Formats: sequence, C-alpha cells, structure tokens
Amino acid sequence: MSISLKRAGAIFVKDYKEFSRNYGLSISLMFPLILALLFRSAGPSLNGAFAFSLVLNPSFVILTCLVQACLIAEEKERNTLRSLMFTPATSLDVLIGKSFLVFVMSAVALAAATYLIGYEPASIWAFVAAIILSIILYIAAGTICGLFSKTLLDASLSILPVAFVFTMAPWGAFLVDDYPILNVLDYAPSSQLVHLLGIPHKGFKAIELLEPLLIILAWTVVLTMVSVVLYQWRLKDE
Repeated sequence: MSISLKRAGAIFVKDYKEFSRNYGLSISLMFPLILALLFRSAGPSLNGAFAFSLVLNPSFVILTCLVQACLIAEEKERNTLRSLMFTPATSLDVLIGKSFLVFVMSAVALAAATYLIGYEPASIWAFVAAIILSIILYIAAGTICGLFSKTLLDASLSILPVAFVFTMAPWGAFLVDDYPILNVLDYAPSSQLVHLLGIPHKGFKAIELLEPLLIILAWTVVLTMVSVVLYQWRLKDE
C-alpha cells in the first residue's frame, strides 16, 4: 500500500484548522502541564519517577487517545470519513495524516511536562523511544475508539476502557500479594513505562532498558495493525 506525503499533509492541515477551532479539544493540551505543575509543587514528598508516571500515563489517555478518537469520530459524524475512500488517498494516507497532528501535540506537551517536573531519565534514548512508542500506541487505541463511535460524545466515553485498563494497570502491583492473577497487569504498556522510569541512573543493565521497550513495542505494533484493519473494515461495513 503506497503512501503519499502530500495527501497525508493535506489531511494534517485540514485537521489542524478544525482542531484550532475546537476549544474543548484544544484545552486538552494543558492537561500534562497542569499535572506536571501539581506534582512539582508537591516537592520531595513524592518520588520523582513515580510522580512522573502519574503525569505520563493519564496524559496519554486524556490527550493522545481522546483527541485522536474525537478527530476520527468527528469525521464519522459529518459523514466525511467514508468519502475519503473514494479519493486517491489510501488508508495509510488518511491514518498518518490524522495521526500526525496528535503525535506532534503529544510530543510537545509531554516534552514541556518533562521539563516542568524536572525528570531526568537513566537513559535519554530509551526514554525518548518509550515516549514515541507510547504516543503511537495510544494514537492507535484512539483510532480504534473513534471508529466505534458515531459522535464526539461517544468518542469521549469510548476511551474509558483504555483509561481504566492502561492507566490503572500499574496500581495492580499493590494488590498482587492478595490477588496473584493481577501479575498479568505488569505486562501492560503503562506498567512497563513505570518500570523504565524507575531505573536508577547508575548500575543498571542494558536488559533493564530493553525489556520494557520491547514489550511496549509489541503493544504498539499489535494495536497499530488492528487500527489499520478496523479502519478498512468499518468503512466498508457501514
């Protein structure tokens, strides 16, 4: 399947103009910054890595996943998403064009939040890779939610399972002793991100960085493939 950067860029520009007029979605850009300022004001009472995970994981849902779901649902609500099938734009052109805006916004907002909270990773390259993979992962999740939504309200509600499963997964570690089955939550991408953030600056091994990155990568690949397949299926099915 070919990809046209020109067609994807045109979709990006269109989404940017629509997003800039939607103040309800635009305010979601402030969410990571507000969380970062709140946890920063808590000072040393909170562990840096733990506090930062409480900024990142909810931000991926409220900013990345929600905005992507709403952009897809808005197209469906206007009956314009299906019409894209009859244009020269391929499925990948559409998905890349609609995802790039969310990717840029998420990257900028999370970079600012990282600066505000003053987090310093053990490995900057592993940290950047984890953030990029996580953004793509939650974009894919948002695409799936948007494809099963008919309105913006539906899209806002559809991300609740994502918020519950992914954001709450790291908290399952506190209940593992009582409920061993919750060990499975340790393989959630949000839990692996917490592990990566908690790696000490000195004395760590490469495998400690590689293992969470590979698990997050696996989630990203699977959800991205599912979102592409569902995009093609849902449009032909409706």
